[in-house]
Amino acid sequence: MTFVHAVTSSPVMRRAVLLAPAMLVIGVFFIGGLAQALAQSLGQQPLLGDSRWSFDAYRSAATDPAVRSSIGLTLRIGILSTLLATVLGVGCALVVRRLGSGRVWMTRLFQGTLAVPHLVGALCISLLLSPTGQVSRVAHAIGLVDGSQQFPALVQDGFGWGIIAEYVWKETPFMAVIALAAMTADLNRLEDVSRTLGAARWQRLRHVTLPMLDAPVGAAAILVLAFTMGSYEVPVLLGRPFPAPLSVVTYQSFSDTDLTSRPQAMAVAVLLATLTTIIAGLYLMLVQLSRRRRT
Repeated sequence: MTFVHAVTSSPVMRRAVLLAPAMLVIGVFFIGGLAQALAQSLGQQPLLGDSRWSFDAYRSAATDPAVRSSIGLTLRIGILSTLLATVLGVGCALVVRRLGSGRVWMTRLFQGTLAVPHLVGALCISLLLSPTGQVSRVAHAIGLVDGSQQFPALVQDGFGWGIIAEYVWKETPFMAVIALAAMTADLNRLEDVSRTLGAARWQRLRHVTLPMLDAPVGAAAILVLAFTMGSYEVPVLLGRPFPAPLSVVTYQSFSDTDLTSRPQAMAVAVLLATLTTIIAGLYLMLVQLSRRRRT
């Protein structure tokens, strides 16, 4: 009874008990999977009878041309997609906020796109931006290009424009929904007070609105970054076989029938997780520095 009373009387304990099932699932599948990947990347393969601790898989990955060429591509796709989706999502949210009664319909439209799988979005981008797609046909019809050969390569290109386009199309509504949810009545009151004190529209946006959005939008941006850098289906449909993002290289090595290549696949997966964590950590550091300067 004393334990039950302590749990029910303490808000912290009550939240901990409510979050315990979800944290248990995260601990088993995420932390356990990450630990297993790390162990296998260091040479622990009980099924093959090999239990030597070594960094051979990391050395092999560092000299593999497929991995070395994939790092820059992965960073470019993840960072550009996240930045563009964040800027466009916040911009759309600011516009929708001024629509009045139309805000409800636009919010529902944004929410409706969240249910569309990335696989469907990748197929749609391929039908739109491929050399024989709808955009190419329209450009040919109005005289911008003489044929599909002159249409720029936007799908299965070296830069990854098609992959970035799909991520931006899919994640911009997500960022807009997060930003709209953060625009509460408290934000309206703060803007009214700043307007009364003589702040111009740009000053209200810079010193009131955006600081109120940085925490929820920043958290959503980290989720988008982690997804765009680790997704498989979009780059395998819209990207080139070589160079391919790290997620594709990892899956190809993992699905190899030769089990001796499994440590290198796990090493690339650990490298991908490390890169994502470093970028997210740098972003959080920048946010903290920005908040300290404002205070």
